[in-house]
Amino acid sequence: MSVVYFTDRDLGLQFPKILQDAGLAVERHRDHFAPNASDEQWLAFVGAKQWVALTHNSRIRYTPNEKRAVIAYGVRLLVIVGQAPYAEHAKSFVATRGRIEAFLRKHEAPFIARVYRPSPADLAKNASAPGNIVLWIDE
Repeated sequence: MSVVYFTDRDLGLQFPKILQDAGLAVERHRDHFAPNASDEQWLAFVGAKQWVALTHNSRIRYTPNEKRAVIAYGVRLLVIVGQAPYAEHAKSFVATRGRIEAFLRKHEAPFIARVYRPSPADLAKNASAPGNIVLWIDE
């Protein structure tokens, strides 16, 4: 499956670099938009390109104009959930890649899904345990 992931500015520089180093195709917000570009702008762009958008902004679901943009532009949006350093989120995302790509094959756009890091118990058993992906909004 050939997927291009677009990382929102809120994921910084380290997150997309780790994904790229793992062999994923990544486009960064900063390479296409000014720092103050609205979420609606990049959501429209990502939807038109049929890329998968990644953000750490869990409030996007509750912001009416942003939620409408996800639906109107047919965006596949993955929200990286939890408080951890971006490097940990990125490593977890890479470990969860198989589950994420299976999810993407199963669900048609538009949608918003949450990507979770593995539990501490899972990590204690396996340092490279995958996390989970859960559908949040399917319109």
